[in-house]
Formats: sequence, structure tokens, C-alpha cells
Amino acid sequence: MQIKNHRSIDRRNFTQRLIAHLYLWALLLILYAPIAVILICSFTESKVLGNWTGFSVKLYTNLFSGVAGASLNSAIINTAIIALIAASISTILGTLAAFGIHYMPSRHQNVILSINQYPIINPDIITGISLFLLFVALGISRGLGTVIAAHVVFCTPYVVLSVMPRLKRMNPNLYEAALDLGATPAQALRKVIIPEVFPGMISGFILSLTLSIDDFGVTLFTKGSEGLNTLSTYIYADARKGGLTPELRPLFTLIFVTILILLIVSNIRAAKSSKK
Repeated sequence: MQIKNHRSIDRRNFTQRLIAHLYLWALLLILYAPIAVILICSFTESKVLGNWTGFSVKLYTNLFSGVAGASLNSAIINTAIIALIAASISTILGTLAAFGIHYMPSRHQNVILSINQYPIINPDIITGISLFLLFVALGISRGLGTVIAAHVVFCTPYVVLSVMPRLKRMNPNLYEAALDLGATPAQALRKVIIPEVFPGMISGFILSLTLSIDDFGVTLFTKGSEGLNTLSTYIYADARKGGLTPELRPLFTLIFVTILILLIVSNIRAAKSSKK
């Protein structure tokens, strides 16, 4: 009887594991199948997505040679500038904010962390409209500067959440030990604290970069009417014309591969540092 019971339990466990694996692979397929289609179709000249007309790298050539059009090139440059500047500023501000929150009394920490959640929980359209009304009320003309400021606003809380776990895992006596050994507060921060939280800073930077590139709602309300476009607003305008520029397919592929490589490198570095 015991042998039969063990066999039935083993079969049940095997069935549960099989269902769990099938569910996981089905979920991954749903998530990544559209990206795989775009990646494959980026190597053909067809203007219709899904129509394979033979292997070709002409779309990549058009993208890098400027044949795709000045408006797309301008949108790519604007997106890169905004994302890099906003992610850099957000990483600095978010790291400093995480330091301040970490060394607060616990009751104050909970209040500030709750406030930090608001930009994350709020829908993009609410954040975009709020910033739009703020800029109008202050008489600030909307353009590149307002878009960067808006992106910093909604990216900084994510950096705080990326850095805080590293601070909580850090030995609280490291900073005092560095001061006792003769380091100045600035040296202790630069040579002891920042190396400890650096993986969290990198994760926050990558996340901010991705969020900035992806954002549409906030950008639409803060870019003004001077012709400034990012990739998201360009794609929106392009789709309203009845189709998407074929050169967007290789661009999407390059962005996806770049972000994927950055995430893999970041995870490998984090795994190595945790082993040490």
C-alpha cells in the first residue's frame, strides 16, 4: 500500500511540474512571439509585416544611411538624448534619495517610501496631464527640457526602489569603519558605500533608460507643439497614417537586443558580486 501511495504521489508531482512548465513556456511564447516575428521580418525588404520576400539587410542599411527619412532619424536622436540624460539624472537623484531614506528613522522611512510609490502607481496619462498643467501654470514653454524633466520625475522612484535593497543588505558599520580608519565622509561615500550599491544603481539606470524610451503618455503632454518627436510619438503619428515605416523593424530589433545584453551583463555582475 505504501509503495502504491508513493507512486501516486510521484505521478501527481510529475503532473503538477509538467503543467507548471507548460504554462511557463506558453506564457513566454505569448510574450516573445511578436518580438520574434519583428526580428525575423527585419531581415526582409517587404513593407508588410509577416510577408517574407527573401533574406535582406536593406532595412538595416536604410536605417543607418538615413534613407528612412529625416523625421525618423530626428526621433531616434531625440529619444537617445532624452533617455540618456533622464536616466543619468534619475540615477543620481534616486541614489541620493535612497541614501537619505535609508538613514531616516523607520517611521519616516515608511512615509517617504509610500510617497515614492505614487508616481509608479499613477497612470502615465495622469502624470502627463499634471505636468502639462504645471508647466502651463508656471509659464514654461514645452520642449526638450520639459520632456527630460518629466522623464526624470517618473524614472527616479524606480531608481530608489532599485538601490534601497542593496543598502538594506549592506553592513551598517562599513561607513563608520571607514571614518575611523581616516577616510573623509566624501571618500567613505565614494570608495565604500557606492561600490556596495553600484549593482542597484546600474539596474536603476537600465530600468530608467527602458522606461524613458518606452514612454508615450507623459511625452505627448510635455513635448509641446514645436515639432519635437520621440520614437513613441513618431510611431503613434506614423500608425495614424495607415501603416508603420518598415525601418522601424530593425530599430526595434536593435533596441531589444541592446536592452537584453545590458540586462544579462547586469545580472551576471550581480551574481558574481553576491558570491563574493
